[in-house]
Amino acid sequence: MSEYYRVLSTISLSAAMLRAQYRFITSNRLPIILQHLMSSHTASEGEVLLAKHGCSGVITLNRPKALNALNVNMARLIYHQLKLWEEDTETFLVIMKGAGGKAFCAGGDIVAITEAGKTGGSLAQDFFREEYILNNAIGTCKTPYVALIDGITMGGGVGLSVHGHFRVASEKTLFAMPETAIGLFPDVGGGYFLPRLPGKIGLYIALTGFRLKGRDVQKAGIATHFVHSQKIPSLEKDLLTLKSPSKEDITDVLDSYHKESKTDKDDPFILAEHLEKINSLFSGNSVEEIMENLKQDGSPFAHQQLKTLMKMSPTSLKVTFRQLKNGSSLTLQEVLTMEYRLSQASMKGHDFYEGVRAVLIDKDQNPKWKPQKLEEVTDEYLDSCFASLGENDLIL
Repeated sequence: MSEYYRVLSTISLSAAMLRAQYRFITSNRLPIILQHLMSSHTASEGEVLLAKHGCSGVITLNRPKALNALNVNMARLIYHQLKLWEEDTETFLVIMKGAGGKAFCAGGDIVAITEAGKTGGSLAQDFFREEYILNNAIGTCKTPYVALIDGITMGGGVGLSVHGHFRVASEKTLFAMPETAIGLFPDVGGGYFLPRLPGKIGLYIALTGFRLKGRDVQKAGIATHFVHSQKIPSLEKDLLTLKSPSKEDITDVLDSYHKESKTDKDDPFILAEHLEKINSLFSGNSVEEIMENLKQDGSPFAHQQLKTLMKMSPTSLKVTFRQLKNGSSLTLQEVLTMEYRLSQASMKGHDFYEGVRAVLIDKDQNPKWKPQKLEEVTDEYLDSCFASLGENDLIL
């Protein structure tokens, strides 16, 4: 997980600047007359590039030095452009990609959100609200949406990709959602897509922050296709040359590249040998029961998972467990509303700030969680985290 934290530590955007840029996203759609303006408009200093190529729209996350981390201004512009293209009868495809060759999107600006939360700044509310509105727009977009996750894809970057129609991974893809290690939870719709992965893989990933790379991202069911990184530019070109393509036409192109990227030696899924244990040991009715299962099993695999979980925020573990349990039977919209409540509870709590301090600011890697034990995280506290925010709830 050190790679994840190294990624996050590169993000140092000013919370004050973000607040100054902020404007609340409304559900009102911009007039189509603005289409030609927005197609060439960019965020502050070109942080996101929005362009039209024939009958396709291309969104490029353009903060390579920050590994294309998402900020509130980028989320706002992407949302409005996506809505415009969705209404435009001459736009048949939307492609999302990251600039720089290292990352699709490493996540959101955690440090800025932390600063805002400590000072009572509005970014602690604004960022999560706008990000989740964008996640929902991607998940409900009628226009075929292809995310080229050719590189680091974590946290907020997962939200920009996993809810779309197609996700194309490469050998450079690094997927992870290790939020429980910084006192948070796997948000951006994690409560929707993680429990829908095969067996208990989603819960395992959510609690432990396990990282998936390359082909394993597709084998886990997170990516829809795998294509060699050097072939991604050619794939994008072929997609952009399609004339008024249907979803089936796009699927055919993606499938052909996926088949070309297969090798004679197909290595098994990295978790294949552990799936039986994951499905049994992580089938407990509580985090405490899962921990007990791991203790009783005693295998090297179980021991390693127990060691990992012992480092995580007990509050985050219990919040995440209930998040995925509830989310398994909710719509994406209901999940995002739930997760917005959880985000605001996290901003009012202790562990998120302590996790960011230990991992990203002081970097001593020794967070002091409060409470320190799972049994001290009460059901009453969990109920309060999931409780309605009334007029401040996220409405989708």
